[in-house]
Amino acid sequence: MLPRVTEAVERALAAAEAEGSRTNAFLTVARERAMARAAAVPEGAPLAGLPVAVKDNICVAGLPATAGSKVLGGFVPPYTATVVERLESAGAVVVGKTNLDEFGMGSTNENSAYGPVLNPLDPSRVAGGSSGGSAAAVAAGVVPVALGSDTGGSVRLPAAFCGVVGFKPTYGSLSRYGLISYASSLDQVGVVARDVGLARRVFEVMRGPDPMDPTSREPGPAPALAGRVAVLRELAGDGMSEDALAGLQRARSALAEVGVEVVEVSVPEVRYAVASYYLIATAEASSNLSRYDGATYGARVGDADDNQARVSAKTRSALFGNEVKRRVLMGSFALSAGYRDAYYGRAVRARGLVAAGLAATLAGADAILTPTAVSTAYRLGEKVADPVAMYAGDVATCLANLAGLPAVSVPAGAGADGLPVGVQLIGARWADDALLNLAERLMAALAA
Repeated sequence: MLPRVTEAVERALAAAEAEGSRTNAFLTVARERAMARAAAVPEGAPLAGLPVAVKDNICVAGLPATAGSKVLGGFVPPYTATVVERLESAGAVVVGKTNLDEFGMGSTNENSAYGPVLNPLDPSRVAGGSSGGSAAAVAAGVVPVALGSDTGGSVRLPAAFCGVVGFKPTYGSLSRYGLISYASSLDQVGVVARDVGLARRVFEVMRGPDPMDPTSREPGPAPALAGRVAVLRELAGDGMSEDALAGLQRARSALAEVGVEVVEVSVPEVRYAVASYYLIATAEASSNLSRYDGATYGARVGDADDNQARVSAKTRSALFGNEVKRRVLMGSFALSAGYRDAYYGRAVRARGLVAAGLAATLAGADAILTPTAVSTAYRLGEKVADPVAMYAGDVATCLANLAGLPAVSVPAGAGADGLPVGVQLIGARWADDALLNLAERLMAALAA
């Protein structure tokens, strides 16, 4: 037994219990399991005793996995996600499962069946979503690092709102085995951390192919460095708040001060990104969530004499939240006979245009620099009644998911309201290490 390990885990558990009451960041605090694992951490393990929080759509054997939904209430997986297994093998200790928008569908963490997550810096504001509980746990100092999932910005947006680092790796670099699916071609496990160096350490432990996930693979060759960062004109003007643009300017100046050339470029295809993303994501969600039919997976609602169609309708009506229902309906329509090519097919083609535009820019630049979010953290309830405005907030972050690229959000000062502003760096495919190095240089320059 390593006393320093058990002491660190005990402190994190006590903080998680307190933060669960204050911000609703935690759905489960795993005291018994965490202390048992802390006592067994071997001397010299690379992440010995590192307390970690895990988003509640990532499975950990013996702990509930609700995905923020009533339909999975009571589900306790008998298996552990590969990324968590690798962390625990390196000596990390899972202290709890964090709150999230239901099935990862949301940008504010107000769509959870278990209540919203409050921003620890200002409880009248959202923590961001869908990995709001993970970001709040790191921002509040409960844990130094947490796992989330990122389908269109769900790690980076809450990281920006809470003033911490959020990293989404290249699609395929981390196994998705044990991640409860939302949109399979977009989903990627991500890392929320207090600094870039810690995000890198955790990523290095988790990365690599996994026979349980055929989309995971060894990294391809990293592109050569150009010493240049590109700013997209389409994301540096209209649609961005003054706070977001001020953060972008601070980041541009900081990069220039450390010798990085900053250039402006235009990628007109960016205007297709949000519409393309929401058509593809909802179409894939309608397919993935069809398994929750009251018979195959999840809870059941129905009477003894109901046929399967009635059980399915009752179960989904009673146990899915409004946002999940909205997205499943949108996706089902996009895939329906007579409309598939007009909507889903066009979205897939637009996705290709967005990816090609970003690749062309990254052929001559080490990264693309954008604001992470369109503003500082929204007030609670501000976007709930206007889903279109909520979706528009993903305009910068969904780019990396559509193209399968790595992206990282780092804090870039504060807005007029005193809340954090984040900036995002998007790198070329498999340029994860170079991107993290650049992000670390940017954070150091911003702090100077």
